[in-house]
Amino acid sequence: MPRIAEATPLDGRKVRIVWDSGEAKIVDLAPALESRRIYIPLRQDDALFTRMAVSEDRNALEWPGEDLEFSAVWLAALPSVTFDNRDFRNAMEKLGMSLDGMASALEISRRLVADYRKDKPIPRHVALATRYLVEHQGEA
Repeated sequence: MPRIAEATPLDGRKVRIVWDSGEAKIVDLAPALESRRIYIPLRQDDALFTRMAVSEDRNALEWPGEDLEFSAVWLAALPSVTFDNRDFRNAMEKLGMSLDGMASALEISRRLVADYRKDKPIPRHVALATRYLVEHQGEA
């Protein structure tokens, strides 16, 4: 089970989580907060959101005095908000894609794929599409 070493609230209902392994990632809780009525206070109250704490067992984020939490297992499954050029290269490698293959799969130019492999900032829609391809690899 993943254990949370620390968590820091960020703007836009994002959270920087550091795991016991030392790995850190930034996740976006906004979609989850919109999914259920119980989270209305966290959607509307910035001060409440920033009072988040890591549970005593380090297996959840919780809000003291509230009956609200997110489990570490669920948080670990969330994709990181960031998706950089290294992530793009790793995705191409996992997929076994050439420049032409990745361009075709993403419906973008071969030149853009080459630029994303180097240092061109990756737009959110390309990052999401790339993650989708990796997650659904091998499905017909």
